[in-house]
Amino acid sequence: MNNPYLPYPVRIESIVTESEDRNQKTFKLVFLNPEDEAKFKYMPGQFAELSVAGQGEIPIGIASSPTEKGFIKFTVNKVGKVSRYLHNMKAGDIIGVRGPLGNSYPWETLQGKNVVIIGGGFAFTTLRSSIIYMLEPENRPKYGNIDVVYGARFPGLLLYKDELAAWERRDDINMHITVDGTTDPNWKYNVGFVPAVTKAKAPSAENSYAIICGPPIMIKFTLPVLTELGFPPDRIISSLELRMKCGIGICGRCNIGTEYVCKDGPVFTLEKLSTLPNEY
Repeated sequence: MNNPYLPYPVRIESIVTESEDRNQKTFKLVFLNPEDEAKFKYMPGQFAELSVAGQGEIPIGIASSPTEKGFIKFTVNKVGKVSRYLHNMKAGDIIGVRGPLGNSYPWETLQGKNVVIIGGGFAFTTLRSSIIYMLEPENRPKYGNIDVVYGARFPGLLLYKDELAAWERRDDINMHITVDGTTDPNWKYNVGFVPAVTKAKAPSAENSYAIICGPPIMIKFTLPVLTELGFPPDRIISSLELRMKCGIGICGRCNIGTEYVCKDGPVFTLEKLSTLPNEY
């Protein structure tokens, strides 16, 4: 019987500082053992536990796409003991990865549908994974129109800036980048909160699904907008990443009513969430 707490050893291949405040870094990790990489089969929306010897472990959404071979990526916000230690590690250092964990976005259900992706702040990680996955040439014909609404407090906090610019130049994805405010005279995108930009830019709800991941306050005010736009509850999909804990539902700290976010989620439809206590 496999030990569910045993991580795979990985080497930090590279580290990219994503944000102007230097609080978000993306870690590109390579498995030390090829057989471990073969076992680590995941889909966009899932997460894993990053473990640092002597420090502990943290649940983080997987930022890479399964279509990107030979490595996995995680973007880590510096907020606690483990993430602060991780931020001071260097390329070549060894850490552990336990997973993949939780469920993914419903990719088979989304085939043939238009997809609206809505994200905010550093919670854009699994949404990056989703975009990369859908834009893969082999996968792109499976999905209809792709619209992305992504916001941050100011331009310096946006993640994956080079990729955002590259997606902006494509004609098979509609990017709606926004910031709460800026004094940058060269800013050429939207200024406004994500819910308002979603209301102004989101396409028709007909044959469409919405995937949303971000700060709770953003989710709270965006869900009613999607409902107002005509998205039915079973076509609004949210990820409750902030509730993730041990990853396997054993510690009992991630439950919302009868559901364990780590085991039954973190991805839920609004239809499902509406049956649970409003604790998210």
